[in-house]
Amino acid sequence: MEIDYSLYLVTDRRFIRDKPLKQAVEEAIIGGVTLVQIREKTATTREFYKIALEVRSVTSKYKVPLIINDRLDIAQAINADGVHLGQSDMPLYEARKILGKDKIIGISVGNVEEAISAQKGGADYLGIGTIFNTGTKKDIDMPIGIDGLQKIYSSINIPAVAIGGINQNNFKDVLSTGVDGISVISAILGKDNITKAARNLKIN
Repeated sequence: MEIDYSLYLVTDRRFIRDKPLKQAVEEAIIGGVTLVQIREKTATTREFYKIALEVRSVTSKYKVPLIINDRLDIAQAINADGVHLGQSDMPLYEARKILGKDKIIGISVGNVEEAISAQKGGADYLGIGTIFNTGTKKDIDMPIGIDGLQKIYSSINIPAVAIGGINQNNFKDVLSTGVDGISVISAILGKDNITKAARNLKIN
């Protein structure tokens, strides 16, 4: 499956204003989102499953790949297209054994060593960051900036998206590094007009 990583939406219901996540995701896809990751850190397993099923119906309708953050069980239960794992989540090789070779597995990396290790381990893509300061995650390391992104991206030859504090004012600088896409949360979901916000993060 050929994946378009250019505009990668990560969900966080805290940012959405008075609408269901399913609707917000659909509006974002209409605006140009090419890949969706469901990230629900506070949901119970049952809630996460229900949310994932609802979003799956939207992404399937538009033929947009759906990735589940961390939870392999949820990914399997709804037949998602893959999972995204952090450095403290299940090891990549174990996730691959469970999911098989046809599912997408992305890995979060913050330095060259982690990036090279993930590529060698068989990751399909990397999430590189944090690029800028962000209001979404409080427990992150120091931002690596454009220079750090460039350094990591030039060390690998698999697709990668940049994440962390990316918005309409800086996304072109990020994409100028040649990275395959940008990953955003509040820059889309935190806006009144979600479709327009997504459209404003597309270069073409």
